[in-house]
Amino acid sequence: MKKNSSSIPPAVKAVPQRTCAVCRLVKEKKELVRLVRTDGGKIEIDATGKREGRGAYLCRDTACWDKLAKGKQLEHAFKSGINRTDLEELIKNGKDLLKE
Repeated sequence: MKKNSSSIPPAVKAVPQRTCAVCRLVKEKKELVRLVRTDGGKIEIDATGKREGRGAYLCRDTACWDKLAKGKQLEHAFKSGINRTDLEELIKNGKDLLKE
């Protein structure tokens, strides 16, 4: 017996999801900002989302960026320490990105 192909629903493509390193909410990957640890150990914003290195994600919510200064979430996510000056610069750049 031949099946009618029109009765089979089309396959649904999975949407990549990631967890915010600060608030731990799971969201679609495109809704988050990716941070990457470079070979030199510096943590930077990855605007393309494709740079090499260990990555972590943050919400596009200023509250999550504000909490970075108080907690150790990035150190845990990247499994390494982060310089206070670099952290402050990262937070400033992240907030500037959110304003755009």
